[in-house]
Amino acid sequence: MTLSEEARERLADLVELQPTKNAELQERWGLESGSEVHQYLENELGDYYYRDDNSLIRATSEAAEMVDVEPGVVDDEGGGVPEAIRVPELQQQVFSVVAGPDDESESVVSVLNKLRDEYGVNPAAEDVRSALQALKRKGVVEVVYRTVPTFKLAVERDSVEVSVSE
Repeated sequence: MTLSEEARERLADLVELQPTKNAELQERWGLESGSEVHQYLENELGDYYYRDDNSLIRATSEAAEMVDVEPGVVDDEGGGVPEAIRVPELQQQVFSVVAGPDDESESVVSVLNKLRDEYGVNPAAEDVRSALQALKRKGVVEVVYRTVPTFKLAVERDSVEVSVSE
């Protein structure tokens, strides 16, 4: 199957962002809806992606070989804890400030305040929540349910190499 230049670029996005959801691809690709993403995946990239047991979108190994992009998650040999992740800048910043695995978990607002203090940025709370959820899907953040969902690292901060994707 020969891919257009656009399809190749979008396949590279999929490889880089995996595991991902329609909404994350919708934002990256500038599409109007999750169903547009689904339609594009089925029509253009059907041979190069699949949904895992949690319905997250992943690239096939063939797809990863076709594009010159590092996968979003590089698993270590052992037990599913990634040794490296490639994420957008906000996710990298969130990873660097969210409570550590031995600390008490914290709310989205707490993480947002740390981002303001540490980086001088002021993202919307929903963007911080989305970044935390994306990091959760990558296996490096966990949710602790209290009165509100709270978050903390699932891994030691220095055990994962985090690089910013373009």
